[in-house]
Amino acid sequence: MRVGCPKEIKNHEYRVGMTPGSVREYVAHGHEVLVETGAGAGIGADDNAYRAAGATIAKTAADVFAKSDMIVKVKEPQPNEWVQLRDGQILYTYLHLAPDPEQTKGLLGSGVTAVAYETVTDDRGGLPLLAPMSEVAGRLSIQAGATALQKANGGRGVLLGGVPGVLPGKVTVLGGGVVGLHAAKMAAGLGADVTIIDRSIPRLRQLDDIFGGRVHTRYSTVEALEEECFSADVVIGAVLIPGAAAPKLVTREMLSGMKKGSVLVDVAIDQGGCFETSHATTHADPTYEVDGVIHYCVANMPGAVPVTSAHALNNATLHYGLQLADKGLKALVDDHHLRNGLNVHRGKITNRAVAEALGYEMVEPKAVLAA
Repeated sequence: MRVGCPKEIKNHEYRVGMTPGSVREYVAHGHEVLVETGAGAGIGADDNAYRAAGATIAKTAADVFAKSDMIVKVKEPQPNEWVQLRDGQILYTYLHLAPDPEQTKGLLGSGVTAVAYETVTDDRGGLPLLAPMSEVAGRLSIQAGATALQKANGGRGVLLGGVPGVLPGKVTVLGGGVVGLHAAKMAAGLGADVTIIDRSIPRLRQLDDIFGGRVHTRYSTVEALEEECFSADVVIGAVLIPGAAAPKLVTREMLSGMKKGSVLVDVAIDQGGCFETSHATTHADPTYEVDGVIHYCVANMPGAVPVTSAHALNNATLHYGLQLADKGLKALVDDHHLRNGLNVHRGKITNRAVAEALGYEMVEPKAVLAA
């Protein structure tokens, strides 16, 4: 199979779908790899590094899309990319379709088979291809929140860790999954006063054991959300419903009860955001203010640290990518975890959460793959 890796074109996106190390693995499996010139510049990998790994360098993204049987990316295809996709081609990348009807329409019209990293599952019920970027985003969320909290950036002017004789800042983390865990680790490491809110009692027990009393845990109720958000300096939105749009946990009305200059960091923005007042921002212009509360809603947070995040992502995606390259659509038939990643196939929606969010009829993956 010919596997293509175009350069990412989303605003300030420096990650790359395939590192030179991944290219070597595909080549070792007998595949051709076509990489757009400059695709790895953001991680310090030049064209020569890709050539040495066995790739052919393409002059343009159009060459990659036209000549490849499978496209490996990081972020969802942009409008000028999805029009280049075609029937019979496999797209393997993050998609986050539930809050994105235009992209969904574009993929359906292309006839492509689109496998989304964020809905591939594992034996433990986890999302192994989403997890590494959730880890990065969770840790980055505290750095972003701490920076936005500085007075010169519009924030309250609070140091999260405090100093002797001065209380530390208060961080509220909404959601105790992978993002929430790593956000809490970073915040607690800085010395902040941290509370994690989640609706799963077993997960709260796990978090209590992990942190050994260094963070507080609360069961999620409207009252708990209000109390913790109103007292917080930084609120991290870390909720996730796999494949579906994020629930709106913090309403516009609640902002009036929050501290002026406090910060909301919406890590769920890829899935539409978990704050009612959230809209996607970029690394070029990451924050905005609503009712005196600073919002940080960058939709590709891990792109800020591409060396770390691209290698972490490739470590996770390589195994399934090789299955797709080695076996084509049969890989989806043979592996139900990989099949759970199938969101679109030849004009049909094959993920229930996406179909329900956007009002499409959902077709069972096995049915369309057998057709």
